[in-house]
Amino acid sequence: MDSRDEKVHLEKEEARAGSTPGVVRYVLLISLVLAIAALSLIWIVGAVKAPGDTGGVNDTRQAVEQGDATPQEQPGMQSPAPPPAGNGSS
Repeated sequence: MDSRDEKVHLEKEEARAGSTPGVVRYVLLISLVLAIAALSLIWIVGAVKAPGDTGGVNDTRQAVEQGDATPQEQPGMQSPAPPPAGNGSS
């Protein structure tokens, strides 16, 4: 310890009065891995238990069939254009 002009100057180890083992780093790393594992498990279990006919186009198709929506209101579910009248084929 060095005291000049009423200021105390300490070396790094002397100021800490102990060692720095870095335990916080390991706690954060383990917590991060556990959080990722838990959220992944929740997501995977939910995906496995979900019925196969839900989500995306299936939900849109079901809404159109039940009359809750029209195909024109749903992106990706537009009715095909009617064939042109009098195209010459018999």
